[in-house]
Amino acid sequence: MSETQLRDALNTLKSSGVRITPQRHAILEYLIHSMSHPTADEIYRALEKTFPNMSVATVYNNLRVFREAGLVKELTYGDSSSRFDFITHDHYHIICNDCGKIVDFHYPGLDEVEQLASHVTGFEVESHRMEVYGTCSACSSGGNRAKAQ
Repeated sequence: MSETQLRDALNTLKSSGVRITPQRHAILEYLIHSMSHPTADEIYRALEKTFPNMSVATVYNNLRVFREAGLVKELTYGDSSSRFDFITHDHYHIICNDCGKIVDFHYPGLDEVEQLASHVTGFEVESHRMEVYGTCSACSSGGNRAKAQ
């Protein structure tokens, strides 16, 4: 499935006139396979051995290109670094208050929120975002004790 996602994403970039460099390909592939909603620094560290001449700025610039093409969503939570999510479908996030882990979930009933908000307020709704906060099972059981401190 992820190979199809990668091919579709590359075609989207090509059709919008974006040149596919080896770095762009690698960053996109990393995002598609990553389930951790990585920061730009995490992507850079994961790929720096393969692309020693690539800078963190290159990663940020490519993430901006992907965001503008509608392939990536930038997630900002508080003062911490932005995290990046490859968009496959509408979904929500649950975030651990202790270690910062982010997990996707989908709840179709929330799709009606936009219609209700528009009806009640008269706004033309463009999108919505929802985050749920709690403690992941690893932190609850003490497995992430070192990370949380």
